[in-house]
Amino acid sequence: MWRRLMNRRVLQAALVVGALLAVALWPRATAVDAAQVIRGPLVVTVDEEGETHVHHRFVVSAPVSGRLSRITLEPGDTVTRGTTAIAHLAAEVPALIDARSRAEAEAAVASARGALGRARAGEQRARTALTQATADLSRERELSSAGLTTRQALEARETAVATAQEDVNAAAFAVAAAESDLQRAEVRLRPSRLDGPGRDVTVTAPVDGVVLRRFHESEQVVAAGEPLVEIGDPSHVEIVADLLSTDAVKVKPGMRVSVEQWGGDTPLAGRVTRVEPAGFTKVSALGVEEQRVNVIIDFDDDRQAWAAMGDAYRVEVRIAIWSADDVVQVPTGALFRAGDRWAVFVVDGGRARRRTIEIGQRNGTSAQVTSGLEPGATVVLHPPDSLVDGARITPAAS
Repeated sequence: MWRRLMNRRVLQAALVVGALLAVALWPRATAVDAAQVIRGPLVVTVDEEGETHVHHRFVVSAPVSGRLSRITLEPGDTVTRGTTAIAHLAAEVPALIDARSRAEAEAAVASARGALGRARAGEQRARTALTQATADLSRERELSSAGLTTRQALEARETAVATAQEDVNAAAFAVAAAESDLQRAEVRLRPSRLDGPGRDVTVTAPVDGVVLRRFHESEQVVAAGEPLVEIGDPSHVEIVADLLSTDAVKVKPGMRVSVEQWGGDTPLAGRVTRVEPAGFTKVSALGVEEQRVNVIIDFDDDRQAWAAMGDAYRVEVRIAIWSADDVVQVPTGALFRAGDRWAVFVVDGGRARRRTIEIGQRNGTSAQVTSGLEPGATVVLHPPDSLVDGARITPAAS
C-alpha cells in the first residue's frame, strides 16, 4: 500500500511538472501593429525641392569703361523703361580706333542689327500665334456651348492661349535686349561721339520692373560690358525644380502640382509647363553624382496668394503623376517580398496568415491592390522577420 501511495505521488508530481513545462514552452502571441485595407482616392507624386525664379530677367551692363558713381537703387525698387536712371559713369578718354578694331566694331553692329531683326520677327510670330490661339479658343468655346466638344479640349485651348501670351512677353523682352545690344555695339563703334573726356554717361532702365540684384554699390572703375544691376518683373514668377532624370521622364506638361513648405498656411496650386530636354550633373549632399532635369512650374493660384514670394525662394513641390478616386489600397508598411512577388500578413482569428497579392501604383504611404485583398481586411504593419504563417498574434491597433 505504501508503494502504491508513493507511485501515485510521483505520478502527480510528474503531471504537475509536465503542465508547468507545457505552459512555459507554449508559444506566446506576438504583439503587432495592424491596419485595415481601405477603398478610396490615391495620388502618386514626385516630391522635390524647388526654387522660385523671376521669368523675365534683364542684366544691365556698363556701355563704356569709366568711373561708376555710387548706385543708389536698392533691390526691390521699381524702375521704368527709358526713365529711371540705373547708374552714372564718367567715361574714360577713348583710345584711337585702328582699322582692325573699327572693322570688328562694324561687324558687331551688323550682327546686333541682325539679332534685332530676328528678335522682332520672333515677336511677330509670337503675336500671330497668339491671335490664332485666341481664335481657336473662341471657336472651342462655341463648340463647348453647343455640347460638341470636351472640357479637356477647352482647357487645352485656354492653356495654349496662356502659353502664347507668355511667348509674346518673352519675345518682347528679347527685342528689348537686342535693341540694347545694338546700342552698345554702336557706342563702341563711335566712342568719340559719345564719351569725350569728363563726359557723363547715364544708363537708364531698358524695361519696366524691379531691381532684383545690385552687382556694384560703391563708386569704382568698371569695364565696358560689366554687369551693374539685374532687373525683372516679379509678377511673372515660376518655380524651377531639378528632378532626378528617372523621375523627370514620368512628368508631363499640364500635370497638377502642390506647392508646400513655402511659408504660408495652405499649399498653393501649380501646373507643370515645361520639362527641359537637357539634363545636367549635380553632386548630392552625400557626394554622389546625379543626373538632374529642370522642370518648370507655373502657379495656378492668383498672384495675391503667392505675392509674398520673390526670386530664389525655397519651396517643396509634389507633382501628381498618377491619381484615381476609388482604388483598394494597403499601407506600404505591410508589404514584404515573398520570392518575386509581394505579400502581406492578414489577421485571421488571432493568427497571421500570409497572403500573396498583386499591387499597382504606390506612393510613400499606400499601394494600390489589384488582386488578393478586399476592403475591410486587417493586415500586419511592419511584420518582423520572425513572424511565420499561422503564428499567434495580438493586434495592437486596427
